[in-house]
Amino acid sequence: MSTYSIFILISFLFGFSSGIEEGATMAAYDTIVVGLGAAGATAAGTLARGGRRVLALEAAARAGGRVRTERCGDGVVELGAEWIHGQFPSRVYDLAIQNNVTVRPQDLTFDIYRSDGARTDCELLNELMMYCLDVMEGLSDKPESLGDLITRKLKEYLQKNRPEVLKNQEFVDNFLDFMNLVVNNYEASNDWKDVSALSAYEELRGHQHMSWHKHGYKTFFEILLNTYNNGPGLPTLDIKFNTEVTNIRWPRDGTGDVVVTCRGGEQYTAPNVIVTVSLGVLKERHSTLFTPPLPQEKITAIDLISMGLIGKIILTFDNVFFSQSVLFYWTVDDKKRLPADDKWMLDISGATAPSGCNNTLTLWTGGDGAKLIETLPEDVVKRKVVELLQMFMGANVTVPQPTGMMRSTWYTNPFTRGSYTYDNLLMPQHPHIRETLASPLLDTAGTPRVLFAGEATDNTHFSTVHGASDSGYREAVRLLPASKI
Repeated sequence: MSTYSIFILISFLFGFSSGIEEGATMAAYDTIVVGLGAAGATAAGTLARGGRRVLALEAAARAGGRVRTERCGDGVVELGAEWIHGQFPSRVYDLAIQNNVTVRPQDLTFDIYRSDGARTDCELLNELMMYCLDVMEGLSDKPESLGDLITRKLKEYLQKNRPEVLKNQEFVDNFLDFMNLVVNNYEASNDWKDVSALSAYEELRGHQHMSWHKHGYKTFFEILLNTYNNGPGLPTLDIKFNTEVTNIRWPRDGTGDVVVTCRGGEQYTAPNVIVTVSLGVLKERHSTLFTPPLPQEKITAIDLISMGLIGKIILTFDNVFFSQSVLFYWTVDDKKRLPADDKWMLDISGATAPSGCNNTLTLWTGGDGAKLIETLPEDVVKRKVVELLQMFMGANVTVPQPTGMMRSTWYTNPFTRGSYTYDNLLMPQHPHIRETLASPLLDTAGTPRVLFAGEATDNTHFSTVHGASDSGYREAVRLLPASKI
């Protein structure tokens, strides 16, 4: 008989109280994992493979978190994370290769379209954009915003190589607005002057846009949870979908188990819990999610780190009219003519052709425009986006009416409240703030009771699926003996 069963028997015979409310669900688990995104699925799978009995509680109806693969047309599209960013060393890439899943590089060469349909200066725009992106990759050796760094470096470049362009202040200002939008769609920021040029982020070696194409990013989760190719799952892992956690009560004095309460009133207990919800959820609900409340240093970390938003509008067509990725460059006059109700269209930076579906176009947006798009009627978004494509591309190609549309809702989704984090201007003053967010809550005996994982807790690979997965593995290893790793 297990220790837990003996405790229940003694409680029944002698009237002891377990501290669980009446009607609680009783089961013996070694660890409870809250959230089944990349961090949670990695943690749960690692612990289960290590012989631990694990309960995973996921508020949504599926695994994946901010990864969401959907069937579309002749293949699949990604409403969330799109690519494996780097190959070496990458847990995501390695698991694909080890399971004979073909992933392939997707080369993102952009053609720049102007809002007036002209393409006479695309060579110059491409030259300047590539220079700015190179500056962005190099970052800075002093604390300043990414916007200030790129602006300064660009003007130095123009002074040396194209002084006649530097004299055209309207063009320079408009190009900087364009680059601001491009950078924001990399960083998930609202403005490039909110992003620190002195960042701890480290890029993995290898190709930065490895695509799961027809397999879809969902395959990564099938591998983690042992359901790929009709796998049977993991025998010591229980998964409950549509189960939102509302409170985590942990014993600071070291007595008893952690009690996890769910929206429907169900309660589950275990010696420890790994919390993998997004930073957006922590910002919104940490004060009610944890009992006792989080320590001040962790609240400070939650408040200080920035959570950004990247949105997608995915259109399907009967006929393919595009051949490569495009960026949208607004002219000053067209910006002025755009009606106030349509200003959200200025936040759509461009479009890519998903590798997993041949007749689909993904438009990328961010910031306040992306938030608004999530709330607008579907027919309005579809009509306006087609107008946008016709405005930019109509002089060169015929833009047909789409046969379908999907859009992401990462901000309005109560279980995400954003896409991923970035290093804001305060981060250089707090170089260990992500480590503070990641640090477990210990009881008085020094035992980890509440552990934290997720991309926001990874100091060098935040904003990525591999960073989230690494953080889940990190916390699982914290709980496993060395012989089980």
